[in-house]
Amino acid sequence: MTLAEQILEYGRRARAAARLMRQISTEQKNAGLIAMADELKASEGDILAANARDVERARANGLSAAMLDRLTLNAKRLTAMADGVRQVAELPDPVGESIRDWTRPNGLHIQKKRVPIGVIGIIYESRPNVTADAAVLCAKTGNATILRGGSESIESNVAIAGALSRGGAKAGLPADAILLIPVTDREAVRHLCEMDQYLDCIVPRGGKGLIETVVRHARMPVIKHYDGICAMYVDAAADLAMAEALILNAKVQRPGVCNAIETVVVHASALEKFTATAGRALLEKGVQLRCDERAFSQLSTLNSQLIVRAKEEDFRTEFLDLILAVKVVDSPPEAIEHIETHGSHHSDCIITEDAAEAERFLAEVDSATVYWNASTRFTDGGEFGFGAEIGISTDKLHARGPMALEELTTYKYVLRGNGQVRG
Repeated sequence: MTLAEQILEYGRRARAAARLMRQISTEQKNAGLIAMADELKASEGDILAANARDVERARANGLSAAMLDRLTLNAKRLTAMADGVRQVAELPDPVGESIRDWTRPNGLHIQKKRVPIGVIGIIYESRPNVTADAAVLCAKTGNATILRGGSESIESNVAIAGALSRGGAKAGLPADAILLIPVTDREAVRHLCEMDQYLDCIVPRGGKGLIETVVRHARMPVIKHYDGICAMYVDAAADLAMAEALILNAKVQRPGVCNAIETVVVHASALEKFTATAGRALLEKGVQLRCDERAFSQLSTLNSQLIVRAKEEDFRTEFLDLILAVKVVDSPPEAIEHIETHGSHHSDCIITEDAAEAERFLAEVDSATVYWNASTRFTDGGEFGFGAEIGISTDKLHARGPMALEELTTYKYVLRGNGQVRG
């Protein structure tokens, strides 16, 4: 069987499983998730052995320490993975929810009702925990899923997906509701993207190159997570002590994640105090500041080699590191214009005590999440109270921001009558 034929066979099996999943009750799905969690723990030896082989190969290939850490599983992390599955089982099931219902003058009753999407493809890189997160969220919402993980974690992914499928089957879920493509051939991505007769949508999780490849080939809707070029605007009316705390949290706590800030925009009237507070604190944490001319002129008084002149592309870059671009503006509209022009519409924040300016920012910045006096690091399904998430969508249709259970459903209209005909 060729690779293309193998992918098509996976599509046929997933489509059949999706039809069965639509008929399964919330109680049955939750029982299936609990059984999946139990099977993960029962398969701990096999999963950790598979992961050890992945880590050994990745280390030999020169993978960075940070990437090795993301790849590595141990007993504690596997327990956390299983606990995460159980937590999803406890979340409310959106499937079957009535979004709206009404009765027409002719007596025809119309209901707008949440239903599963069907078959969802998930393409992701590196982290094996994504296998469990994606699979169980799709199962909870009555979807079948076809997973294609990165080459670094192939053996881990196969072991995890196998345990989840076995566990679900023991509780009566279709074994084919969770399928993982067990090959690393990049052509598998193209074949998956072209399989619109079986796949209803596709979600890429990874670097910009992966997402652009999926968008280029996909024949079905793609829910994208592009760059997290997030910004904080320090307004003229900002509390500078608060600004320091928020900026440090949003840049330094975990600089390699998508909801960390990459740019600080500072009102000119706040620049001197910003330099003495947040500017100094950032340098103490080892953050390189890439400054426009006005910011460089002021911040360079701190005498640090970490202060450099910015290039234009620095304001359009997701550094994912201890690097921060600094822009000075003369007004809130100029700050908003900069963020709208240079950002990625992911997560952006205004720091101010001026409620009118805050409301203007919240209304005019067209990002998936906008903040007033809070860290952008809260852009996360768990922090929003959604439980686990598939990712953070920077699209507008059909999911935006943290993509959790509701975003894995669509809707249909159910009409009930007693003989009505249209005149």
